[in-house]
Amino acid sequence: MFDPTCGSGSLLLRTAKSGKADSIFGQEKNPTTFNLCRMNMLLHGVKYNDFDIQNGDTLEADAFGDRQFDAVVANPPFSADWTAADKFNNDDRFSKAGVLAPRSKADYAFILHMIYHLNDGGTMACVAPHGVLFRGAAEGKIREKLLRSGNIYAVIGLPANLFYNTSIPTCIIVLKKHRDGRDVLFIDASKKFNKGKKQNEMTDEHIDEVMDLYGRREMVEKESYLASFEDI
Repeated sequence: MFDPTCGSGSLLLRTAKSGKADSIFGQEKNPTTFNLCRMNMLLHGVKYNDFDIQNGDTLEADAFGDRQFDAVVANPPFSADWTAADKFNNDDRFSKAGVLAPRSKADYAFILHMIYHLNDGGTMACVAPHGVLFRGAAEGKIREKLLRSGNIYAVIGLPANLFYNTSIPTCIIVLKKHRDGRDVLFIDASKKFNKGKKQNEMTDEHIDEVMDLYGRREMVEKESYLASFEDI
């Protein structure tokens, strides 16, 4: 289990527990949060030898080289700045896309970084702003490359005001390294929430409904759409 922007480690811990991961890996830029993440691992019963959390800038200084993982998850900072320096055109993480993510929107830089570290049979899930689904220019070219390669497996539209750091609606993009077919499952979960005073919340029931749609991978009126590559 790998999270390239692991923060305090809550997403890693939750996903590792539900997925019964043997080992946990992550990278965090902020030194204070990096130390907090390592403390959280120990406080939640993860043995020291079963996790490897590194401190550093994931995009600018990848700490894991060419290592690959069975599962990759992340909730990276939305539309963050990065250098998009010329040197990254020759970086194996980004070079296959033929173009770099914009300096002012690193969303696809994180996505490409994540899929690079995914093994051939693995699955990754990334929380992202809706803009990654329709913005053009360099991002459009990267998105097309991923679609043509069959990497994008599913897109789950989430309710607005779900996360503490933003009120905008977001989505989860599920990608695979290699698979048969290039169809994409779209799930509309934007109405599956309980309204809160400050934050909306998806209950276990809402999540189970989404997972049922994900597992069925078929068209359900007003809830899911299985789009062929030709449709897209």
